[in-house]
Amino acid sequence: MQKKKIYLSNADKKIAGVCGGIGETFDIDSTLIRLVWILITVVTGIVPGVLGYIVSWVVIPKKQ
Repeated sequence: MQKKKIYLSNADKKIAGVCGGIGETFDIDSTLIRLVWILITVVTGIVPGVLGYIVSWVVIPKKQ
C-alpha cells in the first residue's frame, strides 16, 4: 500500500493551499474541507483554528 503525502495545493488555493491540499490527498471537495475548518475555528474560539492553519501552512510542504 502506497502512503499518501499531503502537499499544499498549487491549483486549488484561496490563501495558502492547505485545505485544497487536504482535499486533493483524500479526494474530498476542498469547499467541504474549508467549511469544516471554519466551523471548527468558530466553535473553538477562533485562535486554535487560525493557529492550526498557520502551523499547517508552515509544516506541509509545497508540491514540486
